[in-house]
Amino acid sequence: MISFVLGVEDLADARFAVSPLQETVLSLRVLRDPGLSASHLPWRRSVLGRLGALDTKLLFSLVGWRLALPDLLTPPPTVFAPAFEDELDVVRRSPLDLVRRDLSAVHAPRPLPEALRAATADDASVAGLCDLLCQYWRAAVEPVWPQMRLVLEADMTYRARRLAMGGARLLFADMHPNLRWRDGVLTIDRTIGEFRVASSGRGLLLIPSVFAHQPAPPVSPDEPPILAYPSRAVATLWAPAPAPDPTVLAALVGEPKARLLRLLEEPLATVELAHRLRVTPSAVSQHLRVLFDSGLVTRTRDGRRVLYHRSSLGDRLLGEPA
Repeated sequence: MISFVLGVEDLADARFAVSPLQETVLSLRVLRDPGLSASHLPWRRSVLGRLGALDTKLLFSLVGWRLALPDLLTPPPTVFAPAFEDELDVVRRSPLDLVRRDLSAVHAPRPLPEALRAATADDASVAGLCDLLCQYWRAAVEPVWPQMRLVLEADMTYRARRLAMGGARLLFADMHPNLRWRDGVLTIDRTIGEFRVASSGRGLLLIPSVFAHQPAPPVSPDEPPILAYPSRAVATLWAPAPAPDPTVLAALVGEPKARLLRLLEEPLATVELAHRLRVTPSAVSQHLRVLFDSGLVTRTRDGRRVLYHRSSLGDRLLGEPA
């Protein structure tokens, strides 16, 4: 059990942030142990085929046998939404003795895995470990980071509203069953470490997470009060997009323009379109002008002919893959 003693000033200084590095490191737990969350299985299946020649044995060894993560790999964000590279630079500058201490702490009382002993032999080895993390980020998390960030920011909006409506009690009430707020103390049950620290004016940093399956405070009591917690609506993140309803497009732009858009998966001239639709070229021209002005079709000249083609925006409107 870990407890944070928070005063009035600490609550006044409480803030939210997102951390791409922390999400990247937390995602390693899901890759290593798929039983942690069934909702992440679609992501896991898609990622395993993209890791290629990455040293997954070394990556997985960053996660302790009790699923703890080294504090040095989850540095507190100093801004609301830091770039992954900026956060990783903080790790790169970590003293070698701190790297070894934090990695040993998450594996204790067991010895440090052989892969990690080699990866922390010297500063150059630690730099190589950071490069490996960067490669993993680019392959596994960066492609879906925009969608993840939308979910995380929606959670923060919800939490901020809860805080405004009912203070800290309401803020933490439905965050997770392992959290308890009482008499100015935030208690996190079922943790690896056991300590009680006073924030003493350092505030509280709250980091919603897609990949956290339970609240994750720092392992060491020397770290400032930080809490990564499971975000809401994670189950919707990997759900397949609903199939487009063909009747909606006609309701939006009208049936004649909808039929034109469907035909323009290949470049066609006005006369050819008029022939296929069995209408006059002037009627087709009027609809094409509207579609072109709205960015749904493009046009190019081929000799004396003007060819129209559905744009990428038109593809998305029809539900076609980008």
